[in-house]
Amino acid sequence: MEKLKLILKPPALKKGATIGIIAPASPLAQPEYLERGLEFWRSRGYRVRTGRHISKAAGYLAGNDADRLADLHWMFRDLEIGAIICLRGGYGSLRLLAGLDYDLVLSHPKILLGYSDITALHLAFNKIAGLVTFHGPMIYPELGGPVPDPYTEKALFRTLATTAPLGTIPPAPELPAPVSIIPGQAEGTVTGGNLSLVTATLGTTFEIDTRGRILFLEEVDEAPYRLDRMLTQLQLAGKLEEAAGIVFGYCTRCDDNRQGLTALEVITARLKPLGRPCFYGLPAGHVKPQATLPLGIRARLDATACTLTYLEAATAPI
Repeated sequence: MEKLKLILKPPALKKGATIGIIAPASPLAQPEYLERGLEFWRSRGYRVRTGRHISKAAGYLAGNDADRLADLHWMFRDLEIGAIICLRGGYGSLRLLAGLDYDLVLSHPKILLGYSDITALHLAFNKIAGLVTFHGPMIYPELGGPVPDPYTEKALFRTLATTAPLGTIPPAPELPAPVSIIPGQAEGTVTGGNLSLVTATLGTTFEIDTRGRILFLEEVDEAPYRLDRMLTQLQLAGKLEEAAGIVFGYCTRCDDNRQGLTALEVITARLKPLGRPCFYGLPAGHVKPQATLPLGIRARLDATACTLTYLEAATAPI
């Protein structure tokens, strides 16, 4: 059984709220995405505020660690900010974890939205502060794209603005059909995110806790042998066996014909012997369309029907 702990739910997104946009990872090479992203929120009735250092760049980082951390703290501290949206992924969030003010987060819980490299923040906030966070679209490439995807937008507002249990994540007909790897059902708190970042937390204070939980994973641009290596590392650390169930989003651009195995074949080979309910193909990750997944609340995984159903609300009443 999963060990119960304090869950801190952020207030639901209110119409007309102020949206804070920060860059905790890599810089944005295409400034037009930020402009379109600002317009996305404004045209839907929200105010927008960007981090003071959002336009900085230091190689593969969006400015130095101190500046990126300062913007994150500022957004949590600012009482007008209703939700914090990440500009993009890339790399850099992991570098901020040791310097985060978790007491500030505990005293000012807010919606935090992002994916990919932002997984590091999700894991830290979930584990240290108990804060429910949201794995979902960012300014780049989703919300600031030339034409925002209707499924992605509907899922985003449905998840952030409701104080009722979210229910089942709707299928996305545009994506390949999900595949049941190990049939069966399981319940537990949803945790996880990008496979590379989940693996990177091992051996640290922020190491992912999968005991009795639903482990969600996704990946992009990793060859099959690298997926194998990371899944093997998680297994050696006991993280796969400890999970109540496992659900994969999509592994985008991870197939390599030269290696003779697809990403799904590698995942199936590594997970099937575990006997945990598992399926591949939740509409989440580096895909379009994309669902918004709360991390830190309970859900039911049905690996026979290939569904994930949230059993409680992700946000608190305003």
